[in-house]
Amino acid sequence: MAGHSKWANIQHRKGRVDAQRGKLWSKLSKAIIVAAKSGGGDPDANLRLRKAIDDAKSVSMPKDNIQRAIKRGTGEIAGGDLEELLYEGYGPGGVAVMCEVLTDNRNRTAPELRTMFGKFGGNLGSSGCVSYLFDRKGLFVLEAASVDEEKVTEIALENGGDDVEVTDDGKIQVTCAPDAFDALRDAFEAAELTTEMAAINQIPQTTVEVEGSVAKSVLRLLEALDEHDDVQNVSTNLDITDEMFED
Repeated sequence: MAGHSKWANIQHRKGRVDAQRGKLWSKLSKAIIVAAKSGGGDPDANLRLRKAIDDAKSVSMPKDNIQRAIKRGTGEIAGGDLEELLYEGYGPGGVAVMCEVLTDNRNRTAPELRTMFGKFGGNLGSSGCVSYLFDRKGLFVLEAASVDEEKVTEIALENGGDDVEVTDDGKIQVTCAPDAFDALRDAFEAAELTTEMAAINQIPQTTVEVEGSVAKSVLRLLEALDEHDDVQNVSTNLDITDEMFED
């Protein structure tokens, strides 16, 4: 799981930089639209919408933007015609890659993603080709040096957590079933424990190690996919190491 948490944290940090130029706001607006469309515009009654709004607020997305996105989702104003799609494929070295997508035109998005996979030595596959390698789970990451591991474990076990792990890079990872995510997040907040990341992601069951130029190509593919406006989240079973980021 260490490879996944590192990639997820890279995305998380990068997302805050993207927010400065408004790129992440566009993606978060889509998430709010789809959440409101599927479950209604009341975040108290729609937990998915509540999380989307919390994610938007965490990167200082303006309240007016959030309200417009909700209204698009509920049909009060135009612009809520989005599809949720999952694209799966392989990167260089047989690394599995999944892209969660929100798009208003699948006939545009699919060819663009296929071209990206091919450009970096991978290939876009058929539905189900890699999703069986992942489990969808809530993931929380905390800084081990600033929290009490025993307290984190106790809260996790009492609020639906199914695994607590201290990683070799000084992090505490807590995973849970998606339907326990909100309760566990609220419990961490009530205990005043700061999470570096809190998200529902695809967790790889096992990771794949690649080296050298192959690793660099995989990272370039992941970063390119993450930059695509329609891609909400990229998951991989690549075992990311610090050496991969060295020149």
